[in-house]
Amino acid sequence: MVGFLGLAVLFASALAPKLASGQTTVTVQGTASHAIPETLWGLMFEDISHSGDGGLYGELLQNRAFQKVSPGTSAALKAWATVGSGSNISVVAASPAISSALPNALQVVVSGSNSGVSNAGYFGINVNSAWTYTGSFFYRFPTAPSGAVTATVGLRSAGGTVYASTTVSLKATTSWTQATFALKPSSSAGITNLFTVTFSGWTGTVNLGMFSLFPPTFKNQKNGMRMDISQALQDIKPSFFRLPGGNNLEGETAATRWQFNATLGSLTSRPGRVGGSVILSWGYVNTDGLGLYEYLVWVESAGMQPIMAVWAGYSLDGSSISQSGLAPYIEQARQQIEFAIGSASTPMGSLRASLGHPNPFTLNYVEVGNEDFLSQASGTYTYRWTAFTNALKADFPNIKFIATSHVNNPVLNPTPQCYDNHVYQTPTWFMQNSAQYDSYARNGQTYFEGEYAAISTNPNDLYGTPADGRLTYPTVASAVGEAAFMMGLERNSDIVFAASYAPLLGHITQNQWTPNLLPFDAGTVYKSTSYYVQQLFSVNRGDQYLPSTLASTSGTVFWSVVKSNSAKTFIIKVVNGGTGASSLVFQLPSAVKSSGTLVQLTGPATTSNTPSAPNAVVPKTSTITTAQELTFSAPAMSFSVITVPLS
Repeated sequence: MVGFLGLAVLFASALAPKLASGQTTVTVQGTASHAIPETLWGLMFEDISHSGDGGLYGELLQNRAFQKVSPGTSAALKAWATVGSGSNISVVAASPAISSALPNALQVVVSGSNSGVSNAGYFGINVNSAWTYTGSFFYRFPTAPSGAVTATVGLRSAGGTVYASTTVSLKATTSWTQATFALKPSSSAGITNLFTVTFSGWTGTVNLGMFSLFPPTFKNQKNGMRMDISQALQDIKPSFFRLPGGNNLEGETAATRWQFNATLGSLTSRPGRVGGSVILSWGYVNTDGLGLYEYLVWVESAGMQPIMAVWAGYSLDGSSISQSGLAPYIEQARQQIEFAIGSASTPMGSLRASLGHPNPFTLNYVEVGNEDFLSQASGTYTYRWTAFTNALKADFPNIKFIATSHVNNPVLNPTPQCYDNHVYQTPTWFMQNSAQYDSYARNGQTYFEGEYAAISTNPNDLYGTPADGRLTYPTVASAVGEAAFMMGLERNSDIVFAASYAPLLGHITQNQWTPNLLPFDAGTVYKSTSYYVQQLFSVNRGDQYLPSTLASTSGTVFWSVVKSNSAKTFIIKVVNGGTGASSLVFQLPSAVKSSGTLVQLTGPATTSNTPSAPNAVVPKTSTITTAQELTFSAPAMSFSVITVPLS
């Protein structure tokens, strides 16, 4: 940060005056200070708290291919159990294996009728009678039976009530063969359900592997995304999707980092990996069914563009690749970018085309690493940034590369065009720092507020337990604090080109971090107070920022005014984080119609939307009387959006 520049001059007036009546007067200028970037509001994703496997990714079966488990252990049977009294199961090192990527299989010894195996899914399986489920599994017999064997696959309750069932004829073969099926439930049945494969009239041993069960997916995409989560995210109207994650990109070691090429092609060619970090207590097996291709297809179909990260030589165990050893990792990053945007005549572009997308995807931003402001990472980021960026920029001159160190600390060469800043703090901190970017130099550098959230009420123990103030779900106060901060991002969107709350998703029974923007379980999504703030900003972003009288950063009332030239409206956003109502008078720069729309989120400060009260606080829409001099009373602890049509 190189001193105060620009914005206070642009606003050309002192802090908002209070009239004798207690009203705050806000004078809005008619000349825009800058255009609002189309990329401003978006989503940050990584597979934590089963955000991917068991969340956004549509696959219903957990531990479907016995990836990264130790054969013969009880842990290898996670989510699997026997059905009936006549079966015994274990995970074995298959010989032969389904593929080199999938060396393990489930061995089922059947000795009785109506016996087999069940899978509990990702903490439940949603049974919906309106859906047809499509599934498959691989099988082989260690010793070929005398004839075909009939297996019954189905969906049933934990108590044994069958909701869907069909039979599959298994050939008498010692070679791996895929069986496919469809299931149509007769009734809906919540989420406490099992997927089953059972046998009757046959005894013997069969090996099973690479199971899959999908409900209908978002836009019916193959190997696609869960519909309700996808729709809730699309309803935010986000512009970008940061992928494939932060810590989950880095991996605990270089060997367990996320590698794009291991996530491509058939599901049988994807070995999976232990994602995240056991050190940080949130490592679990990622199937990598949600791979780079699936990310890019989904992002494109949802009307977003990717902000894609490449691994940059640092892992969560604190180790960095030496400067002399970076070349193969730089080449892998180059291939990752080429897969996304290379022509079909390039090696990686040809691979993408073979998967079904001959035209390049859109890709304008690439992030080099993740959170390289951490002490152990920052010491090596100078040479890693230089090596990666110089090499990648030579091949992809139109890409903007994002640095992940502290801004200008250390000094990087080449000078970054963009920085990614992260902050987790209290609601009060976010209100007090709404002007954070006001003093940033206008020197050509731009900023991505890639992760931010109000996570605790305790500034002295941000990462503690709920007893220490850590939030389990976003509250009204945390959402209002974030809204005040977002007004500062909007005001400074001449240099802040993108911003995203984090984490995005979290399974309510498997949280490894709280709070999350969109909590979910196997059957339901729960829209948080912060979700609604993100949505209201994104849907009401406008295209021109109008300077206005500045709010006091020591106060609790904040505002932002934008203009939508396409909709011919002024859009006024108001935060009141105080304990009482606040009256404001907005002096607009031109005549307006006499009626507008008010959308308001308000409630008791500590209230959250939870699974037991999912709609405790939701935005309310009403008609509001408007005028060129518009008086508005902002309720305590509220975020309001006023849309005012121009005359």
